[in-house]
Order: sequence, then structure tokens, then C-alpha cells
Amino acid sequence: MAEWRIPLSDLDYGAEEQEAALRVLSSKWLSMGAEVEAFEQEFAAFAGSKHAIAVANGTAALHLAFMALGLGSGDEIIQPAINFVAASNMTVAIGAIPIFGDIIDLTEPTLDPAEVDRRITPKTKAVVIMHYGGYLCRMREISEICRRNQIPIVEDACHAVGARCVDPAVKHLHGKMAGTLGDIGCFSFFSNKNMATGEGGMITTARDDLALRIRSMRSHGMTTLTWDRHRGHANSYDVESHGYNYRIDEIRAALGRAQLRKLTENNEKRRKLVSEYKKRLSSLPQWKFCFSEYEGESACHLAVLVAPDESSRTRVAQLLREARIQTSLHYPCIPQFKAFETYRTDDLPKSIAFAGRAITLPLYPSMTPADVEAICREIAKAQ
Repeated sequence: MAEWRIPLSDLDYGAEEQEAALRVLSSKWLSMGAEVEAFEQEFAAFAGSKHAIAVANGTAALHLAFMALGLGSGDEIIQPAINFVAASNMTVAIGAIPIFGDIIDLTEPTLDPAEVDRRITPKTKAVVIMHYGGYLCRMREISEICRRNQIPIVEDACHAVGARCVDPAVKHLHGKMAGTLGDIGCFSFFSNKNMATGEGGMITTARDDLALRIRSMRSHGMTTLTWDRHRGHANSYDVESHGYNYRIDEIRAALGRAQLRKLTENNEKRRKLVSEYKKRLSSLPQWKFCFSEYEGESACHLAVLVAPDESSRTRVAQLLREARIQTSLHYPCIPQFKAFETYRTDDLPKSIAFAGRAITLPLYPSMTPADVEAICREIAKAQ
């Protein structure tokens, strides 16, 4: 962190997180217990979800979501080509086939509903949507397509904790939060996320059947856990199904509870910084700020700028690096990775163009308008 004058992201950690960790250490109970139970209850209440199940990380959340839906060998799962690789890796891990769809355009890099519609086949068993950068997909259209074809939706909401759907035209979605707009929602609390616990994740669902399967598979299919036996609720257990060790620990759950209490205020700080970016970058018409026309309640996880061409992106990234301002790329186009060459297709022109021209700029709650001004000043030098 020390080498960067303005890092890409930064933690909002303080006395609350210290107290949370010390509370767990004082309890001398480190595995899944009271903190996890409280975290799940508080997250469910925040998200407006019937069930919230804490897990080891966002990838585990996606794996359990797929398994709970009964997805497996030969099934096709439609998903965006612009995403972190976790959903695609878990698709391959269960023997399913990732079917990559293109984005809407370079300033709205979420899965195009028309792409979902045209890629459905009799083998399609699920659609993964990803709320890129904390901005919701076009849920009205995608929900209708999936409802019409009786296909479940898995929400990759890892960027979107705290984002809310604002669409009065669709009463069953209006006012609901990311993670509650499909059949299952998956969250990540990795170190760079709006809620950060280092590792850790959460699964949300309104369906009792899915929640029951997920809770069982999270811990080896066991009927009772160590915490149950510690409290005297059981003295033995059965294993009713095959499962995994995808449990979250007490320290991360306690950190998550502290972070959740800060989330609403911190997301609002992010929105104000994004507004500052938009204002200052508006004088560079060849550069496009993603979701500049978005009208919903975004989590504003990422601030992404699209260059007029790849060489301009490279030049700006270098100028910012020389100014000790960190940048990144979210994301390369997944089918272009070596591991996914079996699924490679040239039928993703917008995703390929986006991956070549996008640059992720710093964004975190403790940034200041002066930081944004300094970043935009460096970008302007490249014109």
C-alpha cells in the first residue's frame, strides 16, 4: 500500500473491527458459532432475504448455488463473458458448460438480455447474472426471459452488496436489493469489496428447499454441527448427503457484522465520489465513464473508464502508475483465457472490445474529491 499515493481500494477498518475480533478471541470459540448466526440474521434483515447463509468465500457461494439447483454434467449455464472467473470455474468444476453472452455495450458491461434469449437451448439449466461494478443488470427483461423458459437465476452479487432495484414498472422487483432478485444470490467479502472480511461470502434465497440443501452441503452434509453439540443440542450426527467444508469462521463473521453496520454510509460516500468522477471526466468526450446514465441505487463498487482505444488505455495506465496512482482491469474476457480455450468464441465483440479498453480507477470511502481531481488531471494529460 505504501508505494501508492492513491491505491485502487482501501479498508475502512477501525475500533469497531478491532473490538469484533477481540470479542471472538475472548470467547475462545473460533469455528462457526454465535457470531455466524448473528451475522446471518443481520445480513438477511438488511438484504430483505428470508435466508442468508454465510460461507467461506464468494466462489464457495457460487458452487453451493449450482449444486443446490441440481446443476451438473452436460448442463449449460449462460453467463457473462466479462466477470471474475469464479462462476465459470465452478461451472466447469461441476461438469457443466459455460455459455458466454455478450455485454449490452461498452458503458453498460452487464449481460445483454437479448444474448440470454438467443443462447437458450434445451440444455440451458440456469442463467448467471453479474451486477458489474455494483450496478444492477437489466433485471426486468432477464427475469421475464427466465420466467418464460422456467430457468433459475443465480445472482453474482459480489460487487453489489447494498444495491437496490428501482423499477416501479415491475412491482415484484421494485425496492428489492441485489441478491434477492433471482432464485439465489451470491456475495463475496474479499478484501477489496464494499464489505471486507479478507475471505468470506454469503448466499441469500427466499426458497426453503434451496436454503436447506445449502446449509447441509456447507458442512459435509452433517445433521448437526460442533456448535450444536457444544450447546448441548445434540451428542452425535448423521451425514445425510455429500458436502464440503465451506464454513466461515467466527472472526470473519464478527468483522462482517462490523462492516455491515458501516455499509449504507460507505456506499453513499462511494456514490458521491462517482458523481465527482463523472463531473470531472465529462470534459473528455472520447472517454466514456461506465454507467454514466444509470438511475438506480448502485453500490458503486467500481469506477471504470473506457478509453477510445487500447493504446490510449495503456498510455493512461502508465501515466497514473508514474504518478503512484493504482489502476486495474475488471475484467479480461473469460473465453480468451487459456483454461477456457475449449469455450472460446469470436461471437463476443463488445466484451472483447471492453476488455481491451477499460481501466478501473481508485474508489473507496475514505477517498476525497481532491484525490479524484488528481486522478482526472493525470488522465487529461494524455489527451
